[in-house]
Amino acid sequence: MAQPSELNLTEYIRSVPDFPKPGILFRDITPLLAAPAAFRQAIGQLAHRFRDAKIDVVAAAEARGFLFAAPLALELDAALVPIRKPGKLPCKALSLTYDLEYGTDTLEIHADAIPRGANVLIVDDLLATGGTVEACCRMVEKAGGKVAGCAFVIELVGLGGAKRIDQYRTISLLRYD
Repeated sequence: MAQPSELNLTEYIRSVPDFPKPGILFRDITPLLAAPAAFRQAIGQLAHRFRDAKIDVVAAAEARGFLFAAPLALELDAALVPIRKPGKLPCKALSLTYDLEYGTDTLEIHADAIPRGANVLIVDDLLATGGTVEACCRMVEKAGGKVAGCAFVIELVGLGGAKRIDQYRTISLLRYD
């Protein structure tokens, strides 16, 4: 994928105060998705950072992670594996329930989705507290894959999510305090 002239990707992230509740500053990726050159550049930058890792599989938890994982998988010539909410996968699935700061959640992956020993890149739009991506890493390992890294467009540094996955190579294109 050819690199466009360097754009400032922060210009394509909209900050929305008090969403989804008062006191939260939401980082909205929809302007980036609406600008083909910026979207292409984000995918290109993520691919560039992991091209040397011999990625076999790109995995992402629904839903916004899928938006970046699919074109990234194509760019890296890798398989795409969705990690879904319970009951969304039609075949035998592995399941993992994990703790969140406000309760629990569950993710599933097809039991045969990842070849044993495959190098897997986990992708999401945003790294916040790290609970979901940590669960994705555990799911990939449970399925027999090897986590080669985690890639994000945005990282909310102050929420400390990177600490939960510090054993893996982690890349964030944009970082906010």
